[in-house]
Amino acid sequence: MSEELLYEKGDVLVRKAILEPGESSPWHTDSCNRLTVILNGDRLAIEFRDSGAIQEFDAPAGQVDWDEPASEVHRAINVGRRRYEEVVIFVLSEPGQDPQPKAE
Repeated sequence: MSEELLYEKGDVLVRKAILEPGESSPWHTDSCNRLTVILNGDRLAIEFRDSGAIQEFDAPAGQVDWDEPASEVHRAINVGRRRYEEVVIFVLSEPGQDPQPKAE
């Protein structure tokens, strides 16, 4: 997985993330509201660490989603055949907040 910080000012942070087919993000939680714009992809899964549950869904380019904070530890997995690319706009509770704290 690769990530690139695109913008950060006050309570807004914008980041681009790329997952190649078969790659996953680190285990994490989501500490703030966020708007996700999918630039490229076809299918993504969210795996929940404690329960082992996996939710798969289509992730086509152009899809836009609003998500609330989530305290359950999870990770994204690119289960599609195409590179998955997204830009996420995080609305931070306070400047400098980590929007997706890594879980150990």
